Amino acid sequence: MGRLRAILLVLAVLALALFAWACGDDKPAKDESGDETPSDAASDGEGFPEEEFQDFLEIDPNNFDNSTVIDNEWWPLTPGTRLVYEGFTVENGEKVPHSVEDTVTDLTKVINGVRTLVSLEKDFSDGEMIETEIVFHAQDNDGNVWHLGQLRETYDEVEFVGGRVWFVGVPEGAKAGIRMQADPQLGTPSYSQGFAPVPFAWTDRARVYQMGQKTTVATGSYDDVMVIQEADQETEPGVFQLKYYARGVGVVRIGFLGDDPEQEEMELVEITKLSPEELAEARAEALAVEQRAYMYSLTSPAE
Repeated sequence: MGRLRAILLVLAVLALALFAWACGDDKPAKDESGDETPSDAASDGEGFPEEEFQDFLEIDPNNFDNSTVIDNEWWPLTPGTRLVYEGFTVENGEKVPHSVEDTVTDLTKVINGVRTLVSLEKDFSDGEMIETEIVFHAQDNDGNVWHLGQLRETYDEVEFVGGRVWFVGVPEGAKAGIRMQADPQLGTPSYSQGFAPVPFAWTDRARVYQMGQKTTVATGSYDDVMVIQEADQETEPGVFQLKYYARGVGVVRIGFLGDDPEQEEMELVEITKLSPEELAEARAEALAVEQRAYMYSLTSPAE
């Protein structure tokens, strides 16, 4: 019996050693460049504290003296700049090419007493445009970049399907939020990126998740990268988007964390300064999106 007990003890020790080796040291996986892969860069998977869910922000129009000059070091928005992202999403269990064009126009729009800068975002899946947005941002006197609303249109094989718009106060209860803090710090509470009630159900929140990261994408290698963790935990609990920000550039990589059915992973592949003709074209596209919304608003309410 003594010999059998000793053998069993040795086997138990070996099993524990193998288990520890299989688990590893719990470090994020690395990509070919030695950087953390987007889907593994954050490892705890914890949601935002529930008590923060209803912690919405109130915007003060008096704190926006030069609101369309958005020069936040983590997310500068310069009119005439286009950033292009490419990658993949998962649809029906298969990877599908996905790309986004984000253009900062020279249009401005006053919302709730604040003059905002208008961005035009175009979303493509497998080469077909599926969504277009015009988004309204403004920077306050402290350097925070605010999100005051958006108008989103969807398409089916390039044909226009319909649109949906919300901004501060419309519908009743809609609020502005912060897209980038003036001085983001690790360990601080999450913050609202804006709120719109049902049927819009915009409840996105964000928090600083990592600082001092490194990543390499098509446009170059970036040090001192900040990772922001975003979530809509009221409608998609346990699903997180990770955005990697480089100083002076903005988002350079996008990844995911948790049980995300889309598993979106993208990287910055192009930064373009538009010609006057290209900027005029982007301006016309953004105005056309807004005009379609106004055309519907001119009709009388259904009874």
